[in-house]
Amino acid sequence: MAGSNFVDYVKIFARSGHGGAGSAHFRREKFVAFGGPDGGDGGKGGSIILEGDSQYWTLIHLKYQRHQFAEDGQCGSGARSSGKDAKDIIIPVPLGTVAKRVFTDENGDTYTEPAGEVTTHGERLVLLKGGRGGLGNWHFKTATNQAPRYAQPGEEGDEGTFILELKVLADVGLVGFPNAGKSTLLAAVSAAKPKIANYAFTTLEPNLGIVAVRDGKSFVMADIPGIIEGAHEGRGLGTRFLRHIERNSVLLFMIPVDSDDIARDYDILLHELTQYNPELLDKQRLLAITKCDMIDKDLEQQLKPSLPEGVPAIFISSVSGYNMTELKDMLWQALHR
Repeated sequence: MAGSNFVDYVKIFARSGHGGAGSAHFRREKFVAFGGPDGGDGGKGGSIILEGDSQYWTLIHLKYQRHQFAEDGQCGSGARSSGKDAKDIIIPVPLGTVAKRVFTDENGDTYTEPAGEVTTHGERLVLLKGGRGGLGNWHFKTATNQAPRYAQPGEEGDEGTFILELKVLADVGLVGFPNAGKSTLLAAVSAAKPKIANYAFTTLEPNLGIVAVRDGKSFVMADIPGIIEGAHEGRGLGTRFLRHIERNSVLLFMIPVDSDDIARDYDILLHELTQYNPELLDKQRLLAITKCDMIDKDLEQQLKPSLPEGVPAIFISSVSGYNMTELKDMLWQALHR
């Protein structure tokens, strides 16, 4: 199945490192009878950090590395020698990764709180900070306490469970039932090579393609797995793909011309999106009537009055190339409105 390499949800357990303890050391030299305190500071514990990497498109690498443990900082030593800082653990993630921390309340119920998201290449999100190193005893020397025999212990690290979710970053998201022609359109307007066949849920993962418009301009289009009625309740691929639509600026609804009732199909699709997340209604919507190589202009004119109101519509055929340039122009204008 195509979906085997695409992982857009993973749970990890992470632990940052403890800081190293400061040293309570005194200078000992042959000709110095009373050497003063010279204990060095402890090193910092390693932090756990997510870093956006545009080369990654899935979270599959974390499926097999669910435990991420950073090392502790080293302890300080004599002659004011500081302990070594531990290395931070940098976890590369695809752009569009959202992190949530999982907590358990006194009743044993779990809930999550957002920890942040990574949307640009090189952007870093600290999930858990490493503990600070303790100060050595030479810091505590005063006029009245010339020989402090104590140093600070290192600060403890932190640990926790995190959910990482990928929400694909694309300008235009394709919305439709299985077999609406979404993969065929993506293949026709971009260099993407989605798997295309005539059975439900051919697409088990979002496919991204870069669509070239005029004058060297382009935008990113995502073919999102087909919606079925009840998707917001988790039927079919359910909410798994609906999360990807949250990030798109423009939604292109796709309904085949041989549908029994185009307006009704559009309403069902819209209902599924609204039930999942009402904010999706704020996005710009366009409607493409697909597979129009099967009809002529006369039939097109007859169908126009039955289309849903209030949404710009266009008749297209990805196979024959009918109205492809016009569709791309429509999408470009919608993106820059």
